[in-house]
Amino acid sequence: MMTERLFFTHDHLIADVEVLECTPREQQFAVVLHSTPFHPQGGGQPFDTGWLGDSRVLKVVQEAEHIVHYVDQPLELGITQARVDAERRVLHTRLHSAGHLIGNAGENLGWMPIKAHHWPGEGKITFIPGESAHAIDAGALQQQVNQWINADLPRHMLLEGDTRAVGFGELPVYACGGTHVQTLGQVGQVKILSLSEKKGTLSVRYTLD
Repeated sequence: MMTERLFFTHDHLIADVEVLECTPREQQFAVVLHSTPFHPQGGGQPFDTGWLGDSRVLKVVQEAEHIVHYVDQPLELGITQARVDAERRVLHTRLHSAGHLIGNAGENLGWMPIKAHHWPGEGKITFIPGESAHAIDAGALQQQVNQWINADLPRHMLLEGDTRAVGFGELPVYACGGTHVQTLGQVGQVKILSLSEKKGTLSVRYTLD
């Protein structure tokens, strides 16, 4: 049975969860839950950390159909409380949402996003030119992203089975399993750091002020 991803449908950082498995693994303990608010590493976003009961969640990864939580001490099977580290989650959420906006801004100029990396200090979106690609510069991207953030566009999500699409306002949606702000004003100040073209691709590096 696939682990239910609670972060697909809500932003709660505290939840009662059911521990299904807890097995020793490499001086830690691998925990499988029926459902989880913890985002695993993947989709360009780092994993959440936090707590399961009194156990510290050190790493969260997708392994086959399960999301596995690596903790520092064993847990009993049954119900416990999950608490996601709010400061870490908020930063990742802001970075991921900013990355979507850069992707949308690039598409407006005829460039197609093909890869995204939303890690702190390493934010980068990679594009390839579409048939109608226009000249692109950091200033134009910055102005468009700022405009959408200032408009505080609301998030909307479309769920179909195990897939989810995320967008803001009337902007095109992206299929995405990551976490996102509720409205774009929560992103804060995005800073476009650099643009570089190499072998037919365009890389846009960004950070948050």
